[in-house]
Amino acid sequence: MKLGWPTRPAYMSAMAEEQLPERQKKGKAVVVGGGWAGFGAAHALAKAGLSVTLLDAASDPGGLSTGYRTSQGRPVEAGIKGFWWQYGNIYELVKELGIPWPFTDWTRSTFYSPNGIQVEAPILSALPRLPAPFGSFIYTSPYFRSLSIMDRLTALPLLQALVEFDVDEDAYGSYDLMTAMELFRKAGVSAKLYKEFLEPMLLITLFAPPEQLSAAAALAALYFYVLAHQPDFDVCWCKGSVAEKIFRPWLSVIEKLGGQVLGGKRVQSVLCNSESKVSSVLAMNTSGHLESYEADVVIFAVGVQAMQKIVASSDVLAGLSDFAAVSNLGTVDVMAIRFWLDCMVELPNAANVLAGFEPTTGGTLFHLNSLQDEFKEEKGSIFEVDFYHANQLLNLSNDKILSKVFEKYLVKCDQRFASAKVLDSSVLRFKGAVTCFGPGSHRHMPSTCTSLANVFMAGDWLKQGPGSHGAKGLSQEKAYVTGLQAANAAISYLGLPFKTTIVDVEEDEPHVAAAKSVARQSRRAVQRFGFKSPFL
Repeated sequence: MKLGWPTRPAYMSAMAEEQLPERQKKGKAVVVGGGWAGFGAAHALAKAGLSVTLLDAASDPGGLSTGYRTSQGRPVEAGIKGFWWQYGNIYELVKELGIPWPFTDWTRSTFYSPNGIQVEAPILSALPRLPAPFGSFIYTSPYFRSLSIMDRLTALPLLQALVEFDVDEDAYGSYDLMTAMELFRKAGVSAKLYKEFLEPMLLITLFAPPEQLSAAAALAALYFYVLAHQPDFDVCWCKGSVAEKIFRPWLSVIEKLGGQVLGGKRVQSVLCNSESKVSSVLAMNTSGHLESYEADVVIFAVGVQAMQKIVASSDVLAGLSDFAAVSNLGTVDVMAIRFWLDCMVELPNAANVLAGFEPTTGGTLFHLNSLQDEFKEEKGSIFEVDFYHANQLLNLSNDKILSKVFEKYLVKCDQRFASAKVLDSSVLRFKGAVTCFGPGSHRHMPSTCTSLANVFMAGDWLKQGPGSHGAKGLSQEKAYVTGLQAANAAISYLGLPFKTTIVDVEEDEPHVAAAKSVARQSRRAVQRFGFKSPFL
C-alpha cells in the first residue's frame, strides 16, 4: 500500500508575514524543549499569532531526532523510530508543511530470537478488514513459526482487562498499581506467549520489561498498537534522518511565522509576578551566562530527566506539588548503534525485532539501505541496532558493544554477519532518555494544565488515562499531540479564538464500544456490592 498525498505549498503566506508586527500584542510564549512536543507547540502558537521563543539545551534543536556524524563524517541519528498507522496528526503535519513525502510504504517486520525467526508481521491494511481483534489474529497465524494457536489463545482472558482498564479513572488507577507481569500471570497467558510475544512487544513499545511496567500502561500500548483495529500494527519509516527530512523544514516554517528557535539555552528556573503567574524564563547560555525571556505563557515540552533538573534548580517549581511529583518518575536507558559493512547482507525484511538475546533488554535491527534514500546505492550494508532498557550495556566500551552485537545477536540471525568487516561505526548512549511507565507512576505524571495558571506541559510522558488522546506510550504521535494540546490550552488562557485541530485516532469498532459500555455499567453496579474484577 502506498502512503502519501500530493505536496502542497508550505504553510507560510504573505498575509501571515504582514501580521507579524501584531504578535507582541497577542502575547509572548516561551516553549522549553525542541522535540516533537516542543516544535508542535511552537508551531501552533505561532499560527495563532503569538510571539514565540523556543529554548532548547541542544545546540541544534530537534530533541531525540537530532542528527549526528561518525568520526568519518557518516550520518547517524539517535535511533530509528517507526510511524504507525494511527499517527494521523504527524501525517497531517507533513501535508501542511508541503515537503516531499518522507515515509516509506508500510513494511513487513520480523521477530528474531536466538533460535532464529519466530514470526513475521504481514501488512494488515492490505488484507480484507475483519472485526478487531480477529483480523490480526487470523492473518498473522500462518507467520508464527513456533508459537502455537493454543499458546496464542491463552491471551483471551486479557480481553476483559483490555475492555475495562480505562473505563474510568479509578479502574485505570487500579490497573496502574500492578505490574504487567502480574497481570499476565493472573490472566494465565502461557510462558511461551509471554517470552516470544508480550515481553518483546512491550520492550520495543514501552522500552522496559513487563515486571517494571504498569499494567495500565501495557494495556494501553497493546490496545493502541495491536488490538484496536486490524491495521494498527502497520508501520512505515522515515526515508532519511527525521531531523533532515521533517524537523529542518518544520523549523523553517516556524521561523517564517515569526517564531525563534534558540539552541544552547539550558533552562534553569522561572520568575513569578505578584499574581503568582510566571513572568519570565531563565536559561543558561553556552557561555555560562543567565538570560531572561519574558513570557505570558510557558510550555514545558522536555523529557522526564530534563524536567527533574529544571524543577530541582527552581525554587518556584520545586515548591509546587504537581511539579515536585515529577521526581517520583523513573527513566530508561537506550542505545543506538550503527555500522557500515564491506559487503551486502540483506535480511528477509528491513525492519526487525530482537528478543530473548539479553535478559530485560529488547532491540530492533534495521537494514538502512532498504529504508533510507541516501544509502540505497551503497555497495556494503548499513545496519542500525537500537537497544531499549540498555542499562546493562551502557558501561561497555564501543569495541565490546560491537563485538557483543555481532557475536550474540547478528550471527544468530544470519551467518553472513560472521564474515563481514566493519568499515565504520557509531555507538550513541542515552542514559535516562525515556520515561519508565512503572507501577504507580500514573499519579505522578503531569497533565496539560498545571498549578500555575499560565504554565502548561507537553510530552509523551503526560497522563494517558481515561479521556486522553488515543496515542499512547513512548510515541512520537503522543508527544506531538500533547504539544498541540498544550498550545491550545495556552491560547484559551490568553482568550484568543484560534485553535489547532487535533485528529483523534479511529473510533472503537461498534462491538468494542458496546463491550466497554457494558463494562462501565457493570463496574458501577458491582462496586455497590463490593465485587471486583478478577484482575484487581
